[in-house]
Amino acid sequence: VKLVESGGGSVQSGGSTTLSCVVSGVSFRRYCMAWWRRQRPDAEPEAVAHIVPDGRVQYEDSVQGRFTISRDNDRNTLYLHMRNLKPEDSAIYYCAAREDYCSGRWGYYAMQYWGKGATVTISS
Repeated sequence: VKLVESGGGSVQSGGSTTLSCVVSGVSFRRYCMAWWRRQRPDAEPEAVAHIVPDGRVQYEDSVQGRFTISRDNDRNTLYLHMRNLKPEDSAIYYCAAREDYCSGRWGYYAMQYWGKGATVTISS
């Protein structure tokens, strides 16, 4: 199973960017997909957004209205469009997968598969 993130980089405060995650080795459309982020090296990942197989989504409160998670089941790809970015959004963003259902209310350890992460740095 492979999850490979791309996108991110350095963005000015107030700007936008999109992360992508290409998934292989699983039946993508059957998986709940999520973005998590780690804002400090010693911190646990925190949930950002989840999307279940039927398309329902959940967002962490601080990104609600600014971030949009979406999926393309034909391309086995997960997206996170981020706008109105703030310095506190700077983090390593991880793509994660769990078969069937997942929730931001569960811990990060509930996710079955992880990508290696993509760094997003927001400059003020």
